[in-house]
Amino acid sequence: METGEDYSDSDLHGQQWDQRHFTDCDFTDADLRGLVTTGCTFTKCDFTRADLGESRHRSTAFRTCTFDRATLMFSEFAGCSLIGSTFLDCRLRPWTVTDTDLTLVGLAGAALRKAKLTGLRFREANLTDADLREADLREADLTGARLRGANLEGADLRDARITADGLVQASLRGARVDLHTAVAFAAAHGLQID
Repeated sequence: METGEDYSDSDLHGQQWDQRHFTDCDFTDADLRGLVTTGCTFTKCDFTRADLGESRHRSTAFRTCTFDRATLMFSEFAGCSLIGSTFLDCRLRPWTVTDTDLTLVGLAGAALRKAKLTGLRFREANLTDADLREADLREADLTGARLRGANLEGADLRDARITADGLVQASLRGARVDLHTAVAFAAAHGLQID
């Protein structure tokens, strides 16, 4: 376990990390391009301006980490946990995320247009003003997610779980939904269904 280590400005690109654990570590401005992690944990780590482009992460947890103006283009997260982490002004697209828990994640204003986010868990996530136009959110769990000002126009929301607040606060023009969500949308907008 590594605690409080300073990796700022470090050149760590292309490394492979297996079962490593980091707490309160500083990766500010670090070059992490092509980094491969398996079964690692990062708790309260700072990735401000870090370059994680083309990195690959399997069964890795980033708990309450800060990604401020970080680069994550072409990165892959599979079977990971990003619970409570914050992404601010990050370069995300294209970003491949599968079977990953994004509960309580801060993605306010994130540019995720056309992103494939199928089946992901966004419970209580902050997606305020996020650009999710034409995103694939089939079977995603958006329960309790903050969606004020989120643009979900043309998004695929079939079999997604979304609360009434989200259905009212987000822009959903042209979104694809199943019958259950269509009925919930109508009810959230005050329509009476007989």
